[in-house]
Amino acid sequence: MSKIIGIIAGSLRKESFSKKIASGLLPMAPAGFEFKIIAIDELPIYNQDFDDHQNVPGSYVAFRNAIQSVDGVIFVTPEHNRSIPAALKNALDVGSRPYGKSVWNGKPGAVFSNSPGNIGGFGANHHLRQSLVFLNIPVMQQPEVYIQKSNELFDDKGDLKEGDTKEFIAKAVKAYIDWFNKNA
Repeated sequence: MSKIIGIIAGSLRKESFSKKIASGLLPMAPAGFEFKIIAIDELPIYNQDFDDHQNVPGSYVAFRNAIQSVDGVIFVTPEHNRSIPAALKNALDVGSRPYGKSVWNGKPGAVFSNSPGNIGGFGANHHLRQSLVFLNIPVMQQPEVYIQKSNELFDDKGDLKEGDTKEFIAKAVKAYIDWFNKNA
């Protein structure tokens, strides 16, 4: 039976670089693994009243079930103001509640940050890691994945271009799978 790795792109923009990178990861799944994109686009801002008053939006239920069904998670995030996008933080919050029923607990993770700039989303990468520690998502330490100049990585169809960056991403995926197998 295949292990399923959820891939979450931390951006809502239709043509986001994070979504394109996430799509580029799908064919990199090795034998025995399936990569599956889990969308965060339809999640209303987390409000504890939804859980407290049994008025949970269907999108919360679907998202929580999707995360519950995977064995690990790769987060592909852009950087917004030296941190993670609000939509990604919201997805973490939705999955972590109600208190004591977090769907994230113990799922091995990896962070792939990206930016059109030269530092590749360094701030977002490290801010995301802080939240993942609290959520008990063990995160791959090496290689650290900072993807710079993400605006230059795609062909006219939106696919990852062949080259050094795609090779680096493939090596990072392999490292994650090796790390996952040791820590799952």
